[in-house]
Amino acid sequence: MNQIQHALRDNQWWFQKQAVALAGLGVFIAIVIGALYLAQSASVSTLGRQLENLITKRNQLEQTNEQLRADISQLRSVPRLLARAEELGFVKATEDQIEYLYVPGYNPNRPPATTAIVDSTTKLPVYDESFVGWVQQQWDNLVKQFSGFSGGS
Repeated sequence: MNQIQHALRDNQWWFQKQAVALAGLGVFIAIVIGALYLAQSASVSTLGRQLENLITKRNQLEQTNEQLRADISQLRSVPRLLARAEELGFVKATEDQIEYLYVPGYNPNRPPATTAIVDSTTKLPVYDESFVGWVQQQWDNLVKQFSGFSGGS
């Protein structure tokens, strides 16, 4: 009877030790999961801020591109080009300043050149080979090779 009482006396704290160990393991797992969640949320928020900054930069670059396109179109306008040409010393040509060149053989009223379309379709061979036909052809080639060995001996 002493052995049973001794065994029961030692087991009395076993459930409490197991409960404390499980509670400690649960707290540890909760801390690890919390740390992983915090690390993940910190990286997501950092990436979110970086993405926000990149979007802002993209919008600024698009606005700059549109402004440059507007400047280019303004600089390419006909009145601006005429003013710039006058600044460089160009003047409008008068009738007596225009020279016409005669090119012998050139006919400005000639009909447009056309090329004849030639039907160059060639008939393609019909593919009618079957697997059995291919195997027969391979067998015939093999037989020819072996007959070449036996006939040559």
